[in-house]
Amino acid sequence: MIPFTDLQSQYQDARQDIDAAIARVIKENSFITGPLVEEVEESLIKYTGAEACASCGSGTTALQIALMACGVGPSDEVITVSHTFVSTPEAVVNCGATPVFCDIDEYYHMDLDQVEGLITPQTKAILWVDTYGQTPDIERLAELAKKHNLYTIADAAHSFGYSYKNKRVGTLADLTCVSFNPVKNLGAMGDAGCVLGRADLIERAKMFRNHGRNTRFDYEYIGINARIDNMQAVVVQAKLKHFDRWVARKREIAKYYSNNLSNQFQVPLERSWGDHSFYVYVIETDKRDALQKHLYDKGIQTNIHYANPCHTTQAFSPWYRKLPKTERRVDRILSIPLYFSLTDSQIDHIVDSLRNF
Repeated sequence: MIPFTDLQSQYQDARQDIDAAIARVIKENSFITGPLVEEVEESLIKYTGAEACASCGSGTTALQIALMACGVGPSDEVITVSHTFVSTPEAVVNCGATPVFCDIDEYYHMDLDQVEGLITPQTKAILWVDTYGQTPDIERLAELAKKHNLYTIADAAHSFGYSYKNKRVGTLADLTCVSFNPVKNLGAMGDAGCVLGRADLIERAKMFRNHGRNTRFDYEYIGINARIDNMQAVVVQAKLKHFDRWVARKREIAKYYSNNLSNQFQVPLERSWGDHSFYVYVIETDKRDALQKHLYDKGIQTNIHYANPCHTTQAFSPWYRKLPKTERRVDRILSIPLYFSLTDSQIDHIVDSLRNF
């Protein structure tokens, strides 16, 4: 069976660096906060070019502390999408604000033709998702935000390493939220994340992640415990030096997929302003369920990103609005295996199995 993902491959490829990093944490007895966290934050700043970085315990808490740093709370509205993992709108609701769902375009991104029509006097921020590994039109989003005095927040759980017109993700919004979940292109060995962006907002995010305090006993805000575990921090830092090579291999595989599958399936459309980082490779077909079974019978695991749009679930029923593009595509999408350690024979088997469907 070809698994959908391979969580061993990053570790085995970077094993020497990861083992040394973990040994250092144990030797220094530094498990939460301190110089080790500051080092990984500096590495992420250097890699992305962001002004500042606040590491945190997960991509989910990154979203929440980013919203809190922007002052989002009750009576505020945040425009976002439903075609995403639940943590995106969940963070909005957990701040007491209202998620206003926008439909998607052909790239699975927020449909920017619809955004301005959703803005009201209560709108505080636009929270978009870099779905599957590339960004929407950042310049257009920035113009909308400036026109209406809104914060821009990017959910970049899928797109770390991507560049929009030669500017790295992490520098494209007021705040950018990153996940280092083990399945991501750059994964920790547990939950971890960070917020990158404006230095003034990052200072607030750092306080919100640590119970709202600026010093040990000075509590300036009501915060949460969203601190990163130092083991996860050093694993992320150890893997970072290998990251570009891993993503480059994923791009090679994705190109091979697209060249061989585009006559039979809808393959990912790629934006003109950057090289897709391919968190996942998603195809579309009207016979998705039958194709998924066919591939499983051929020894190939697949996944669906995402099987249920958030706005159609019970938890988000108070904020339901009709999103025809989102609802139509959810029954067509299928994610096939894509990771740097796939062998050429595995890749050919996947392609042959798809073409023989």
